[in-house]
Amino acid sequence: MSLSISPRADRVFEWLAARDIPFSCYAHPEGKTIEEAKRWWQDDGSVHCKNIFLRNHKGNQHYLVCFDCNHNLDIHDLEHRLKEQLQAAGQPAPGKLSFASPERMMRYLGLEPGSVSPFGLINDAEHHVILFLDSRLRKADLLSFHPNDCRGTVVIHRADFERYLSLIGNQYEYLDLY
Repeated sequence: MSLSISPRADRVFEWLAARDIPFSCYAHPEGKTIEEAKRWWQDDGSVHCKNIFLRNHKGNQHYLVCFDCNHNLDIHDLEHRLKEQLQAAGQPAPGKLSFASPERMMRYLGLEPGSVSPFGLINDAEHHVILFLDSRLRKADLLSFHPNDCRGTVVIHRADFERYLSLIGNQYEYLDLY
């Protein structure tokens, strides 16, 4: 792909291209928040995703949570939903959640606030971060995320995104988040 936004974005483009994962991308002015980014998003038919980076109360586990940007997510409600759904599946619940610091975001995802996306998992060589995706995203044909830089948007078919997730190696799960 000939589009170059930044070295972080280029790494995403190169990683996807090297694995024959199709995608499109367009550059736009900086959009660190959903409200800022909405001004620049194209009407491309994708579900634009909001991504938040969280930690558990002990600080020894980190979570990336992705959902449709048109919804809000109450962190305390998310704690309860995760607890119920994970324990029902025989998995440990994360406990109390809080937003992870910019330093933790840089350490685990190699990203700065405003640029967080599932493509940051490329930088998580130890597969430390667990990804939770809202189950409603399974109904979308196209998804869009920052390419680890808030000056661009990657549009990718959900099936190709799931192929990316299977190759990246981090644990991920679709859950009802709201």
